[in-house]
Amino acid sequence: MRHLLVAILLFAGAARAQEMQPDDSVSDTDSDTDSDEAEAESAEPVAAPPGVRYSSDVSDDELRRRWEEDPESLGSVSVGFADQGRLINALQMPEGEAWVRQRPDLSWGAQETIESLATVFRAVREQFPDSSPARLSQISAREGGHLKPHRSHQSGRDADIGLFYKKDSLSRGRSRERLIDPERNWALLRELILETDVQVILIDRKIQHVLRAHALAAGEDRAWIDRIFSGKHGAILQHARRHRDHFHVRFFAPRSQELGRRIQPLLALRPEQNLVAHKVKHGQTLGHLARVYGANIAAIRKVNHMRGSFLRIGQQLFIPLRKPCTHCPLPPPVLVRPRCLPSEPAAAVVSLSLASAAP
Repeated sequence: MRHLLVAILLFAGAARAQEMQPDDSVSDTDSDTDSDEAEAESAEPVAAPPGVRYSSDVSDDELRRRWEEDPESLGSVSVGFADQGRLINALQMPEGEAWVRQRPDLSWGAQETIESLATVFRAVREQFPDSSPARLSQISAREGGHLKPHRSHQSGRDADIGLFYKKDSLSRGRSRERLIDPERNWALLRELILETDVQVILIDRKIQHVLRAHALAAGEDRAWIDRIFSGKHGAILQHARRHRDHFHVRFFAPRSQELGRRIQPLLALRPEQNLVAHKVKHGQTLGHLARVYGANIAAIRKVNHMRGSFLRIGQQLFIPLRKPCTHCPLPPPVLVRPRCLPSEPAAAVVSLSLASAAP
């Protein structure tokens, strides 16, 4: 009987503790395990339209010469996929009045990513000059690659942006969707969609419901809102269950990505850059990987700053190669889709225009 009483008390205590916790207590750095993170696994062959080349100003011969002699002159290079890639010549998000970098050491990205974030943050600040700055959590490490605990954030195109909250504070014990500031968060989302080349934005469905209702109440074009919040495959906005406190934004970085595709066969010309990303599978050892890739065990340990030889399933490694890789995954041609624009201006914008035109 005493054991039963103890069990009841423990259960009641646990339930009470659960009630005291916020409905969603995850942070901006919780593990990204949703399917939309798996860019490398979901990529499909795409034929680039004739004449489209996002790095056409650099010929093949010029690219080879500059890669050998002056790689910094090429600018940022995004190699591979968002979940299986790395960065060369990354840019760091600068300091700014419209945003705060929560992790400056993990705020490195492709040039297009940095420029897009700055554009959006400044636009939101112009609309809400008295607002607290936007919170940029993480983009990528300086050289890209696996960024614990994320699945993506490897090639400088993914950014986590914290949500705006009412009174800029987060009270415990309430669900996030009741605490967020719909007006500022919609303004942020709207600028991302209209002013940048966004590939996908991940956010929890409950947050989406709040933002959709606010957008419609503000007079936005319903057909446009329906396209944004459709949730269909390929839509800009996708549900991600561990994303109730931040937007996970993946940008197209066309020039950086295209340079990455073109440089991949040339990596062996610079041995220090001739690396391939590998995710450890069951039964694999350093010796096995060295044989598969024609690499050296000591070199693998050095590049990955390993003290021992123990490997974990799912661990991400950079494998230094001695020659060009003939079986490394190559992303499909970069194809930036047209921006998702409203078919008609928002009612609020029309009213403002009419008012300003009145005598």
